[in-house]
Amino acid sequence: MTDQFLHDLLGRMTTDEKVAQLMQLATPFFKGASNSGEITGPMVNMNVTDETVENTGSVLGAWGAKEIKAIQERHLQENRLGIPLLMMADVIHGYRTIFPVPLAIGSSWDLELAEKSAQIAAKEAAVSGIHVTFAPMVDLVRDPRWGRVMESTGEDPYLNGAFARVQVEGFQGDDLKNNTDTLASCVKHFAAYGAAEGGRDYNTVNMSERDLREYYLPAYKAALEAGSEMVMTAFNTVDGIPATGNKTLMRDLLREEWGFDGVLISDWGAVKELIPHGVAANEKEAAEKAIKAGLDIEMMTTTYASHLKELIEEEKVDASLLDEAVLRVLELKQKLGLFENPYRGADEEREKEVIRCDEHRQTAQDLAAKSAVLLKNDNVLPLKKEQKIALIGPFAEGNDILGPWSFLGSTDDAITVKAGIEQKLNKEVIAAKGSDIETGEDDDLQKAIKLAGEAEVVVLALGEASEMSGEAGSRTNIQLPAPQLKLVEEIVKIGKPTVAVLFNGRPLDLHGVIDKTDAVLEAWFPGTEGGAAIADLLYGEVNPSGKLTMSFPDNVGQVPVYYNHFNTGRPKGAPDAQIRYVSQYLDSPNAPMFPFGYGLSYTTYAYDQFSLSRETLKKGETLTAQVNVSNTGKVAGEEIVQLYIQDKVGEIVRPLKELKGFEKIHLEPGETKTVQFTITEEQLRYHHADLSYTSDPGEFVVFVGPNSAEVEAQSFELE
Repeated sequence: MTDQFLHDLLGRMTTDEKVAQLMQLATPFFKGASNSGEITGPMVNMNVTDETVENTGSVLGAWGAKEIKAIQERHLQENRLGIPLLMMADVIHGYRTIFPVPLAIGSSWDLELAEKSAQIAAKEAAVSGIHVTFAPMVDLVRDPRWGRVMESTGEDPYLNGAFARVQVEGFQGDDLKNNTDTLASCVKHFAAYGAAEGGRDYNTVNMSERDLREYYLPAYKAALEAGSEMVMTAFNTVDGIPATGNKTLMRDLLREEWGFDGVLISDWGAVKELIPHGVAANEKEAAEKAIKAGLDIEMMTTTYASHLKELIEEEKVDASLLDEAVLRVLELKQKLGLFENPYRGADEEREKEVIRCDEHRQTAQDLAAKSAVLLKNDNVLPLKKEQKIALIGPFAEGNDILGPWSFLGSTDDAITVKAGIEQKLNKEVIAAKGSDIETGEDDDLQKAIKLAGEAEVVVLALGEASEMSGEAGSRTNIQLPAPQLKLVEEIVKIGKPTVAVLFNGRPLDLHGVIDKTDAVLEAWFPGTEGGAAIADLLYGEVNPSGKLTMSFPDNVGQVPVYYNHFNTGRPKGAPDAQIRYVSQYLDSPNAPMFPFGYGLSYTTYAYDQFSLSRETLKKGETLTAQVNVSNTGKVAGEEIVQLYIQDKVGEIVRPLKELKGFEKIHLEPGETKTVQFTITEEQLRYHHADLSYTSDPGEFVVFVGPNSAEVEAQSFELE
């Protein structure tokens, strides 16, 4: 297929057919779907005609090779020009083989395994007929009250950008047309969705353009540089204008400045939401603002279908805007090879072989193990197989461990903690729930107490239900629910060594757990093979290596609390500071309970001989930071060596530390490795007051260490 073919096709389309190409409808609208006609909820009032459906450009939420082929076949019979549908879905951290939630994947600091998980998700989804995934979400997050932190990789722009790149590459591969085991990637949510006020979903975002460019935009740009074919708009405002109708953000920055010529799609219903936002009086005005802002596909509202033709006839919208939007949609279909093969990779027989195959499940188990973060260990872990264990808590046998964006993942497929440990020990383990996730009964508590009294060691499996985080999962109380805290309190009274394993989608306030138990393992929502991975970790067959990519607050009142913050004119702890009149809380520390980059191991590491190759750096030159890292313990392990830099004096106040590099190394007991990082002037640049992206001459401090708080420092001058 040539570009001329697409232009000829566009020339044959009527205005109504063009407008319909920009509509995305859910599966029940389509005649070939098995649930066709089940139009419920808000869909009832959309007033979508059969003619519109016959010309619609894309489908939301269809799945399964048989189903998708049936929808496509019927559509091609009824579409006048035989234009195939795009099939899109939320394949966020797995299709049927579910990997850990993205915040957990971030905590692995394992880019290779993250890319492999995206490849597997794409392969399973593509063989089931899907063409596009709404992933990765690269929103920078600093507020654990926001439920969607589980879908991000954390609070750092550098690290988020690194994960954005590998996930896009994993989903898309090198050739969307000829490699049908791939998906087109849609990076989201553009822009700054993770900065919603109060951590409340869909809420206002208010920040300077400089902050936007410095911290929130880099990960989106990294995804686009990796080739992401699509971008999804955010629900929130940016500089007072909702992103979906924000011409400055979408057309001026995204398209003109960055050169993005792919497909821009709204989030669900976001075009019509310009009305309650208060920037459009009605649907017609919402459609006008969205198309002028550069939005191509409208997801699950009908402002384009109802008003775009009229707006063009009234000359309020130039017809060229419609043509360019439609052409972008057609070009994506061409890149995917849909005009030659509208069914692409959909294959019922191969579907059976690929989905949840042994290789995919093993990768999910490996990533779950590398994503877990050991937060505390008072010589309790690893457990010994001969120890009599009491497994207690709502997640002891609970299978709600996939997370809130697990798409087609089935909890029936999930390996529970009990099943994982039984498989490890090759014998039955007695478990008691002690309480439910949010409620408790005294009988359950007493059974748990009795079981704990008969054991040598207690493992408490605690956490949030998946619905307590994710989209619309905002919370002001980020402690474990009260019945679980009571369960912890009563069990530790027995005096047995106690390990807490946590399942959750956000950083938690761990008071009532961290101070009472002997060891705490943050497992997140670990996915399909979670229980097997946890058993490997508890019994030392895998040494924990995960490190936090989002700070855990000491108190929710500190939020937002993050490592790369600014200093103040009255910093706490300064040599000449007064006791009271400094930037501090009277009732809480400033520092988080656990900082960015933190995570323990079953071995210990020593950092020494940290040095810089030179004392000055000029543009065009490089400087090498070098440190020796030794495994001083008795077991092999993986250490994540982290490099941070501080610009001591800038035109704009600069963060106390910024991550600029990391390396994950394997060390046998007693082994030492030399880790080197290359520093260039480009890494020292930032957005100045005039938004120019340059560096300042002067002193810079380089930090190296196991996390953002425990570091060694050396300085150099940029000339």
